[in-house]
Amino acid sequence: MYRTHTCGELRLTDVSKTVTLAGWVQTERRISNALAFVDLRDRYGITQLNFSGDIINQLNETPLGREFVLQATGTVNERSSKNANIPTGDIEITVTAFTILNKSAVPPFTIQDDTDGGDDLRMKYRFLDLRRNAVRKNLQLRYAVSRSARNYLHENNFLDIETPFLIKSTPEGARDFVVPSRMNPGQFYALPQSPQTFKQLLMVSGYDRYYQIVKCFRDEDLRADRQPEFTQIDCEMCFVEQEDILNMFEGLVKRIFKDVKGIDYTETLPRMTWEEAMWTYGNDKPDIRFDMKLCNLKFPAHTFPGRPDISSLIAGEFAVFNDAETVIAVAAPGCSEYTRKQTDELTEWVKRPQIGMKGLVFIKCNADGTYKSSVDKFYTEDKLKAIANAAGAKAGDLVLLLAGAEERTRKATSELRLEMASRLGFRKPDEFKLLWVLDFPLFEYDEEGNRWVARHHPFTSPKPSQIADMINNNPVIENAAEYLKHPYASIKANAYDMVLNGNEIGGGSIRIFQRELQEKMFAALGMDKEEQQHKFGFLLGAFEYGAPPHGGIAFGFDRLCSIIGGSESIRDFIAFPKNNSGRDVMIDAPSAIDDKQFDELQIKLNLK
Repeated sequence: MYRTHTCGELRLTDVSKTVTLAGWVQTERRISNALAFVDLRDRYGITQLNFSGDIINQLNETPLGREFVLQATGTVNERSSKNANIPTGDIEITVTAFTILNKSAVPPFTIQDDTDGGDDLRMKYRFLDLRRNAVRKNLQLRYAVSRSARNYLHENNFLDIETPFLIKSTPEGARDFVVPSRMNPGQFYALPQSPQTFKQLLMVSGYDRYYQIVKCFRDEDLRADRQPEFTQIDCEMCFVEQEDILNMFEGLVKRIFKDVKGIDYTETLPRMTWEEAMWTYGNDKPDIRFDMKLCNLKFPAHTFPGRPDISSLIAGEFAVFNDAETVIAVAAPGCSEYTRKQTDELTEWVKRPQIGMKGLVFIKCNADGTYKSSVDKFYTEDKLKAIANAAGAKAGDLVLLLAGAEERTRKATSELRLEMASRLGFRKPDEFKLLWVLDFPLFEYDEEGNRWVARHHPFTSPKPSQIADMINNNPVIENAAEYLKHPYASIKANAYDMVLNGNEIGGGSIRIFQRELQEKMFAALGMDKEEQQHKFGFLLGAFEYGAPPHGGIAFGFDRLCSIIGGSESIRDFIAFPKNNSGRDVMIDAPSAIDDKQFDELQIKLNLK
């Protein structure tokens, strides 16, 4: 063995022991010609080495450099100048012998938490970046989440069963990554976007509780919380209803938080319908760490049927509100003293292309009970007060209003709510709020294609009470302008999402398990019998051999780890991530292949 102990292991109780350590040189501090200190680092921590006496001469003859691989033997002694910032800060090793196991070139950035390396440089030298303590902690957290999940699922009789990575291409949402088959010229495998059909087949096979922590692949545009390859905690159960799934996997997430963060959730997680989430937060993954609910002052009648119409509050001569499809307000607590410069800056913020609004209206709810607005000339103070009250504003708050097309305005107000909460310090990374969102629409209408598309995926079952509505009605839309009157528009999915701090961390559904209903679903999505058989004949056939009722869920493992770790980017919790162009700049992939490989695959490259 090259070492008797790790660099994070020794304490005062080890004083006088003779030990051997091995690791990387973090820093070297020359005090004089007779004394030098070296911080030796490994995965477990840092230990100070004391070079003095006769050994200093050897150090002078064979000098060290940063990131040299070093083996050192010596005696554990109590430090005269202790370091309370590290666990080993009470001791040091008085070195009696050392060996340079390997030298290192000067690293392109400092290997420490506050490194001077930018993202691109650290990605190129990721093998060095992984030595940093901050990155190591992220990967240790990832492992802790994985271990906790596996323990919980094992205790609840789930089997970890692997499914194939080379499968059939059935693109329905994101693009597939495809793999040419040399043994079957002109034909291609696809990398799975999820193990969805395989886990359903496992239910048909009688494996009633399945899970994998599995790689999935999607060829889609990237951002901070997306990677072309990502990891899911993929789970499925049979002979269950929605309530069984919610209870089981609420328990899983609670267990992870208890094991990894020491947070003991004892209460049942709150539940919210999709409609309520869209109505009060503007999106289907609301951040409930803070309040600031949206107020729809004017909305299309079809958007949220049955909601009270309070459009009279904004009735008047203000053309922007009169002409808008919707007007949505949100109250920012304690912001009534915003200056003109600050409100102008917010106006410019909502005009950014990624938000897409033309302007912003505000109402200041002053502490003295008066109201001041950017549209004073159109509304009396009583009107402004009524609007502010509807938005839930209190004295000292600032009401922000956006107007325009319904979908864009709703999304923009939702983003504005989150932006204001960030500015006010409400989105605390060390505070965690979970909830379930339920009762999603089963279908969305694609106006361009004049057809239905699945909001989740085509294997999601409708609510039991609405199965007949789906089977007994023709999915064809006769008049595109009246699609909301079609029976399919009101069908709810037997589906559920788990949301954490405004992020969807898990989603699933009770699955379709009868061939007739699955064929009806495929037909609603525009697949004829031939296409159904070509893409999913294996699954439809399996449903004829005693398929049980079943359902499941998949958690975004990378995203769950990043939120628990207090980061906005999943890349921080992946050992070897891709950049925003889907490239691994460390190994320079993807890359070209040689002509021989093209010939073996019988493929001709045609770059346009």
